[in-house]
Amino acid sequence: MHNPVQIKICGLTSERDVALAQAAGADYFGFITYAKSPRAVSLQQAQRLASVLPAGQRVVVDVATSPEQLVSYRDAGFDYFQIHTELSAGEGLFQQWSNLVGRERLWLAPRLKPGETVPAALLPYATSFLVDTYAKGQVGGTGQTGDWGQFSELRLKFPDVQWILAGGLDANNVLAALAATGATHIDVNSGVESAPGVKDAQKLAELFRVLRGA
Repeated sequence: MHNPVQIKICGLTSERDVALAQAAGADYFGFITYAKSPRAVSLQQAQRLASVLPAGQRVVVDVATSPEQLVSYRDAGFDYFQIHTELSAGEGLFQQWSNLVGRERLWLAPRLKPGETVPAALLPYATSFLVDTYAKGQVGGTGQTGDWGQFSELRLKFPDVQWILAGGLDANNVLAALAATGATHIDVNSGVESAPGVKDAQKLAELFRVLRGA
């Protein structure tokens, strides 16, 4: 591809899986510290697993992060901070996050119910927004594809934002997803797993073969 899509492999929990994702050619590596996730690792584990990666590729992923937690992630040496949040958390908290790490390093993942959109008022706080599939009672990691039309509309409405597509992506549907959305950045997790938190070498290889060979 002339402009290959940027690929983040998320939910990494072991040295083996980091090595697999790195060998496959991932651009970003995600470590989930949200305790309720089946792929959760401690901050210390995340820091250790990320230590082998080059600067600019290490993403810590959390939900409703407190300013104090965000400081600890920043001080642990992560490059980007993906925070899943309810829109009701309020602009005051979004502003704090942005001030602590800088809008270029904050990846906001607002939890959008069907029919909701990303308010323009949030755009000053981050340059990157991740759009995942909504599921009642669950934050991210649903393994289900989302509203690709909504993603495309957001990308066209706010072209200066780096939009990251997530939700149920795998080797079988990723080209259709890119065609439908125009996404240039994707986040893949369960679609390359054999079990929650365990990456599958064959599924990873197939995803990258499909994308890099397209």
